[in-house]
Amino acid sequence: MKQQIEEYQINSWTMFIEPVEYGSKLFSRVAEVDCEYLSPVKPIDIIKTSCGYFGVDYESRKKGTRQLIGYNRKIPIAIEPANRLFFFPTLSPASPGCIWISHEHVENYVRMGPQQTQIIFRNKQSHLFPVPYGTIEGQMLRTSLLKTKLLQRIENTERKLVYLSYRPKSSKASESSSSYHDHVFLDE
Repeated sequence: MKQQIEEYQINSWTMFIEPVEYGSKLFSRVAEVDCEYLSPVKPIDIIKTSCGYFGVDYESRKKGTRQLIGYNRKIPIAIEPANRLFFFPTLSPASPGCIWISHEHVENYVRMGPQQTQIIFRNKQSHLFPVPYGTIEGQMLRTSLLKTKLLQRIENTERKLVYLSYRPKSSKASESSSSYHDHVFLDE
């Protein structure tokens, strides 16, 4: 059973967000690991508000992705890299039929027909999407590339910060040289 909610923030349990027609409006079906929600907000708007929730607007995330991986169409979005919230669209994000899928939750995917792919999620649930297998495969690869590049940059930055905080201080001798000259040796 779907629980109806007004607002939704993407989190580490979010598996996918798909559009559903509800009367004459476009709503979102949000699937989490252990429950589902129905929201009166379009999937792209959930993506946008979730980016903003984590402090970066959607357009900036898109621009950053383009710079990192060099793709311009149907690009994945790093909603929050530190929490591994990477989502990819199945169509142009402007398309009302666009579904957003969490890269982190996908365990496997299987071609079921020319326009159908079954995705098996890490929690062993599966869902049949009206999306060609090639699209899912391409989006998984693009998202992997984005994830790898972003996480490498985060790790490199963390490594530099650790180095800067633990680097040796300037090397000054702890004793003055005069103390060696003033020392009297008893054996002489």
